[in-house]
Amino acid sequence: MANTTSARKATRKIARRTAINKARRTRMRNSVRAVEEAVNNGDREAALKAMAIAEPELMRAAQKNIVHRNNASRKVSRLTHQISKLAK
Repeated sequence: MANTTSARKATRKIARRTAINKARRTRMRNSVRAVEEAVNNGDREAALKAMAIAEPELMRAAQKNIVHRNNASRKVSRLTHQISKLAK
């Protein structure tokens, strides 16, 4: 347990930041899941609409260091590729 006042404050800050990051991570994952479900159903229009929401969420998560920027870019690239395969 934290003894000094600065350590107690740090513990409070960490708890607050953890809650915020969890919410951001959940929002990001839900948006990606919506794209994946639309792709699995073969619905290109729904996938494009979901992708328009998911891409900014992923990039925002990368900016906030929720995920690594290369990880976010890779997810966007792979989802975009899956959507483009639906057109064929």
